[in-house]
Amino acid sequence: MIEVVPTRSGDAGAQLRLRPPRALTARQFRALFAALAGAMWLVAGLGWLAGNAFAPAFALLHSAGVALALRCLWRSGEHGEEIAIGPSAVDVRRGADVVFSAHPHWVRVHVGRDDGRVTLSSSGRRVEVGAFLGPAERSQLARCLKEFLAAEAGRNR
Repeated sequence: MIEVVPTRSGDAGAQLRLRPPRALTARQFRALFAALAGAMWLVAGLGWLAGNAFAPAFALLHSAGVALALRCLWRSGEHGEEIAIGPSAVDVRRGADVVFSAHPHWVRVHVGRDDGRVTLSSSGRRVEVGAFLGPAERSQLARCLKEFLAAEAGRNR
């Protein structure tokens, strides 16, 4: 998902926030876990009634494992990138780390012909941006970056 963040009044430049697409909301994700855990406990209860004394313990361990897996999956979707294009610098952040910084006049946007990968380059340094986006979103990202960089290069002349 590409989100253009409005800049503060009077600030020149643009800021893009990139996040991986999600199929479920947080509420739907909790409902999914509740449905899976409920089905596990129902089967474990039937197993316990049939004489399997270990079924509830297995259901407890299995519920904890599924909860941990779903939590890790949800947290992996929280990772994203932030691209700030200002009059003096283009910064690409992943989390709290700045992985790329250069003057906007020298930054070039490259789009891979085969795979559609979007990279920013300047002074021999390259960084891929939006790797987690789909092909249509990557082409949209490339268009946005080219627009914003052209606008900043025009301001810096």
